[in-house]
Amino acid sequence: MEYKRKIFGYECDIYGHLNNANYLHLFEEARADALEQMNMPVRKFVEFGYHIYITNIELSFIKGLPLESKVTIQSYIESSNRLQSTWIQEIYNEAGEICSRAVVKGAFVKDGKPTRLSKELFAIFKMHP
Repeated sequence: MEYKRKIFGYECDIYGHLNNANYLHLFEEARADALEQMNMPVRKFVEFGYHIYITNIELSFIKGLPLESKVTIQSYIESSNRLQSTWIQEIYNEAGEICSRAVVKGAFVKDGKPTRLSKELFAIFKMHP
């Protein structure tokens, strides 16, 4: 799934590049957008009583993103079972060059405890590899 956006000044460090902490914000935005594209926005998860807790994020910084860059973030589910999922996310600049890559692992949680998704919700994830 694809998410596009521009890098703004308030997100940059003193060198005029996207601050390393803000990469996490971009990846979070893109995952939320991907869930909406899957017709399963976070709000709907909450209505069913589930949450997705991030358990691990591995970031690779490959190429800097300067102020006012237009970026595309590709997000897809690499693997998923009813208890957890692993997403791959990559940020590309306007030239199509990869600038950052994230491997994001999350657990499905209900009532504060790791819980298996219902078969119906899990079917949605299986439709969107």
